[in-house]
Amino acid sequence: MTPRKKRLALILGGLALLGGAVALVLNAFQSNLVFFFTPSQIAAKEAPVDRTFRLGGLVEKGSVRREGVTVHFIVTDTFRSVPVRYEGILPDLFKEGKGVVAQGQLGDHGVFEAREVLAKHDENYMPPEAAEALQRASAANARLNAAQLKEAP
Repeated sequence: MTPRKKRLALILGGLALLGGAVALVLNAFQSNLVFFFTPSQIAAKEAPVDRTFRLGGLVEKGSVRREGVTVHFIVTDTFRSVPVRYEGILPDLFKEGKGVVAQGQLGDHGVFEAREVLAKHDENYMPPEAAEALQRASAANARLNAAQLKEAP
């Protein structure tokens, strides 16, 4: 084998290893990618059924029910609501009427099975996606109410 062919073989081998490493990194990145959805998007069937994703919105007032370490509550975007089931200790800042982001999967009968629950850390902060989703839901709710008022006798 000539030195030129050896160099070419080394370069091709290095490129193959690099390509394999890039493929592994992209595969790991895709499997760990978690998207954010609102209750309205879940109701519209935009959320994946078999993958982990984040659900964000407000904890509906009067919806928190505790059964030992299992907590049931409802997350709303003021337009649609999704029931959530979580086993574990909730963050200290978790309260009714406050912002929350839960990570998990959509289970049977439309119940979101949360593996992790995050509460906002102060009065002024809400994840940008959640704030935008709440504004969109509020605008849609206002349009729906206006349309219902027009139809009323």
